[in-house]
Amino acid sequence: MSESVESQSIINAVANLAVLNNPYANEHTNQERSAPPAAAEPAESLASSRHEFGEHGGVNMSIEASATFTVMDPDTLRKIFTGELGPDRDFYLYSRHFNPTVLNLSRQIAAMEGTEAAYCTASGMSAVFCALLQLCPAGSHIVASRCLYGGTYALLSKFLPRTAAVKTTFVDARDLEAVGGAVRDGETRVIYVETMSNPTLEVADIAGLSAVAREKGVMLVVDNTFAPMVVSPARLGADVVLHSVSKFISGGADIIAGAICGPASLINSMMDLHGGILMMLGPTMNAKVAFELSERLPHLALRMKEHCARAMLYASRMEQLGLKVIYPGLATHPHHHLLRSLANPGYGFGGMLCLDMGDEERANRLLYHLQNTTQFGLIAVSLGYYETLMSCSGSSTASKLSEEEKHFAGISPGLVRMSVGYSGSVEQRWAQFEKALAACAKDDAATN
Repeated sequence: MSESVESQSIINAVANLAVLNNPYANEHTNQERSAPPAAAEPAESLASSRHEFGEHGGVNMSIEASATFTVMDPDTLRKIFTGELGPDRDFYLYSRHFNPTVLNLSRQIAAMEGTEAAYCTASGMSAVFCALLQLCPAGSHIVASRCLYGGTYALLSKFLPRTAAVKTTFVDARDLEAVGGAVRDGETRVIYVETMSNPTLEVADIAGLSAVAREKGVMLVVDNTFAPMVVSPARLGADVVLHSVSKFISGGADIIAGAICGPASLINSMMDLHGGILMMLGPTMNAKVAFELSERLPHLALRMKEHCARAMLYASRMEQLGLKVIYPGLATHPHHHLLRSLANPGYGFGGMLCLDMGDEERANRLLYHLQNTTQFGLIAVSLGYYETLMSCSGSSTASKLSEEEKHFAGISPGLVRMSVGYSGSVEQRWAQFEKALAACAKDDAATN
């Protein structure tokens, strides 16, 4: 069978799986670009996806822990390799290709994000890397936001140019004209942004960026790690949505995982047996991890609402104390009205906030007292945990950037990033925060 027939067969296989379980998928599954799916509440979309029962009728799906799968007829293997048979008809080959448990989690995340299909990977960075490498051939070009997670920035600014001759122009993504102006005809393949920039919490105008991408004939890729449920980028026009599932979606700080959500044609090209990037590089999610995550997705909406509600309350009180707080839920945030127009109703404005303490010494002193004096939170990277996680971004997650790059990205030396947790009572935690501030003031008085 020809390679083109094989490729189309694989595309149809998983497109059919996605459409059956995602009522908001666009019916034109073989089109690389299509109109954004109709607006839908993400928790409702997730609840509408197919419930996978266990092998013996259990209410939870079974864990398919096998690395390889048997067939009854030797000719079946040939048909799987040529694409005549696949997971849509319950034929599986090898778990680096498709695993039933991982595929079911992928369906759920696709339903949540409103995309035709999705596939889950072993980490957030593997999702970012594989998606970009699939979309960007050697010698191509990316336009990206000036402020991104440090690992992604290093990937775009150093690793991809060195290993794949893929170059990136970093721009202020708030300036749509600058974004469009940075696109190079015949060379640029992707515009890359984060829904809320890490760590500065700038909000991307996804609808506006989508219009630019469509005009220029490129793909809009959005990292939605900071805002699952809060914002649905695909429903606003994004072509591909990425997640570090390790964060809010997992919620337990105990799993490393990622997800790529997008057109069925893209996901299937990445899974192609003979040349797909996910098949070649093998960032395979373990089926046991997929099962764990599928059990956490149903209460993600509840968790996000609590993360967001507490972040809003703390940010408001911090601002009243005269602190320099950055939170898109505050009316003083320059993108407050933009996020209000993009966000799904009822979820709030995100579970992340920042405090600018001016310099690294003052930031570290506050972090010390918040953890060691009052137990408000934990000094740690990552986010989405039920405890509040805090770090000084410039010396931690953004340390891969030079001082000039940090200045361009708007990351000040004293910027404290907080992922607001929901353990304990609100008033208990706020009292701990105020006590830590008082300890800092005492230190300042002693120093002076």
